[in-house]
Amino acid sequence: MYHYTDGGLRNVWLANGYEVRKTPFGEAVAIRDLEGLSEAICRALVEKAKPLTKTEFRYIRTSGLLLSQANLGSALGVDAQTVARWEKETKIPKMADKMIRLIYLEHSNGNVRLKSAFETLRAVERAMSGPQPTQIIIESKGQHWESRLEQADDEADEAEAVC
Repeated sequence: MYHYTDGGLRNVWLANGYEVRKTPFGEAVAIRDLEGLSEAICRALVEKAKPLTKTEFRYIRTSGLLLSQANLGSALGVDAQTVARWEKETKIPKMADKMIRLIYLEHSNGNVRLKSAFETLRAVERAMSGPQPTQIIIESKGQHWESRLEQADDEADEAEAVC
């Protein structure tokens, strides 16, 4: 059996689904279907009876939900520093433990609205680290409206600032 310690987990052992290979740098382990493995680990974590450890909580957030501390905090109504504290303390608050389990179960069961909400949160986080679109373009498309964000040219920004 292979002791799988990705993400700091210490209690995961692979019975199969991996291959030990020799490389010029020593032995390496190749794991088949890494995404499926991550899903299986997260599923086992949310189904366990005992409270999640800080490492297990972080693993579900990062590997299962692919969320930053800020995004999970936003979903739970707390700030990123609160989530960071939970992941550094020895005991996760009961509310946070239960909520991340419920969120993961809905996410993994294909709750489209939840997945869409998290994709939007991730897109907002990525956009905030790059150039900020400053124009909202709205178009009428038959019976509904569609919107998109565009980077404004410098002249439009300057004209708006002068007015």
